[in-house]
Amino acid sequence: MFHRYIATASPRCAFRRGSVATKPLALVVFALLSALLAIPLANATTFNTTDIQRHEHWQSMTLTLGEETHWRAVEAHSYSDSHFSVNLTPGACDLPWLEMRVDLGEHQPDSEVVNRVPADLRVDHETIHNGEAEFITQRGDSGFYVQFHLPEQPLSIEEMRHGETLRLRLMRSEDDPWFMVFSLAGADEALARIERQCQAAEVPDSR
Repeated sequence: MFHRYIATASPRCAFRRGSVATKPLALVVFALLSALLAIPLANATTFNTTDIQRHEHWQSMTLTLGEETHWRAVEAHSYSDSHFSVNLTPGACDLPWLEMRVDLGEHQPDSEVVNRVPADLRVDHETIHNGEAEFITQRGDSGFYVQFHLPEQPLSIEEMRHGETLRLRLMRSEDDPWFMVFSLAGADEALARIERQCQAAEVPDSR
């Protein structure tokens, strides 16, 4: 049963399982039975983080770089080297994007989509959301990024706002799942705050 899945190892260890991961080529451990994809991405950029507010195990914040702005609700409590986030962009407040970041401890020389794999998301005993995850590295960034694409994403986020535990399953290969578990304590407040901020930014100036 999906609700019995638990994380038994550090995310970094899970990422490097069965390999001496001293180079980005260690990412291919995730491919195994899938085709390796290599699609160029934009270079990693560093956003300024401001207006941080804590909500139990979650935080909400504003990310800015020049005229570009995003709002983020993030859970960085459950693991020391990874976090899960919900992100909003002005002009698309109704299209949040879900992302997990795992720190690899070393900067990556290439920006690429390493693979796309089946992924499941479940809140408590609610709907099992089947979708897809992209495994991504960005040049100059020590993070390994997982971006989720779920057909019923609005429902999954609504369940997150009222749940206690978020469980993720990523199928690195047919018989090699990777499990992650995140707390949802404070998620409702964090998500509500970034939604208000994003929507306020979309209101045209009446002056």
